[in-house]
Amino acid sequence: MSRTKTHVKKGDNVVVISGAAKGAQGVVLEVQPGKGRVLVEGVRMIKKAIKPTQQNQSGGFQDKEGPIHISNVKRVDAPVKEKKKKVAKKKVKA
Repeated sequence: MSRTKTHVKKGDNVVVISGAAKGAQGVVLEVQPGKGRVLVEGVRMIKKAIKPTQQNQSGGFQDKEGPIHISNVKRVDAPVKEKKKKVAKKKVKA
């Protein structure tokens, strides 16, 4: 069983960089690495029909987040890698 590495994880703050929700920011609620998708809070809201049950007798519609492709999001507070400066060594002639 191999594990797919992703650049975001649950709880990260992300911004949508392409698609219909471009520019939207939110917190990652769920990562689906096998499908390559993420659920972002408040982004791509869809309506799901709910059947009447004993707990919810009226039924109706429920708003929930829909998945977006993981390549369409970028971490907002991503750590910046600092580049090491190479120090030039002087050659000493003897």
